[in-house]
Amino acid sequence: MRWLLLAALALSLAACAGPPATPTVRPGAIPPPEEGTIYVPTAVLATPAQLDRMFEDTPSMQAAREALVSRFVDPRVADERVVAALRKVPRHSFIPTYLLESAYNDHPLPIGYGQTISQPSLVAIMTELLALEPGDRVLEIGTGSGYQAAILRELTDQVYTVEIIPELAAIARAVLDRLGYTDVHIDRRDGYYGWLEHAPYDAIIVTAAPDHLPSPLVDQLKPDGGRMVIPIGPVGDVQTLWLVERQGDEVTMQRLMDVRFVPFTRE
Repeated sequence: MRWLLLAALALSLAACAGPPATPTVRPGAIPPPEEGTIYVPTAVLATPAQLDRMFEDTPSMQAAREALVSRFVDPRVADERVVAALRKVPRHSFIPTYLLESAYNDHPLPIGYGQTISQPSLVAIMTELLALEPGDRVLEIGTGSGYQAAILRELTDQVYTVEIIPELAAIARAVLDRLGYTDVHIDRRDGYYGWLEHAPYDAIIVTAAPDHLPSPLVDQLKPDGGRMVIPIGPVGDVQTLWLVERQGDEVTMQRLMDVRFVPFTRE
């Protein structure tokens, strides 16, 4: 039944191509750190002079979030920890303020620089597929808004995330810090190569679509059951979401559903 629900959900998944919102970046800001940094505090990244985000979690926002989870997440996700994370994390704090009225609709939203924050129900499904346990080490490829990283942090205290666009990395760092997720590790780098310094990972989640399975990411999975959830396919077309599992040198791939993600950006 669960896979039938996943297949039905696939029909509604599409990336949003709305107008990008370009945050203002402080002139003369410190450039992004070199690769290999374990933790990047806000002050090291090009912190926006004005962070266009709302952090107040008003009763109306809480009610909208509860309605979203009850209607679109709870019926599709069995893991109560994942459902609780979607109920707790304020999605509206990860999007530009002009989109606040759409914060708790179940579809992607633009966050600037040609990127999007993913559809909440898809975030929940992909997170559940990782089968995270407390203490697992997880790597996210494509920090974007920081929303997925916050969801992951509700499940484990070892969250690593990489973002190639320095402005987005800076905004995500600032938002995560403001919301109390200060121990999420962020680095500005080409996600194709993962984050080797902290491998192996119990799980890897990829939030943009390459046209093939990146072998460096497979190599960084734990050899005794490491899992990766990744969309693969052509730019501007429907892609396929895969569950990749590693046992020693053997790698298996399970096709899950059709999706549509922004393309995988390279250096």
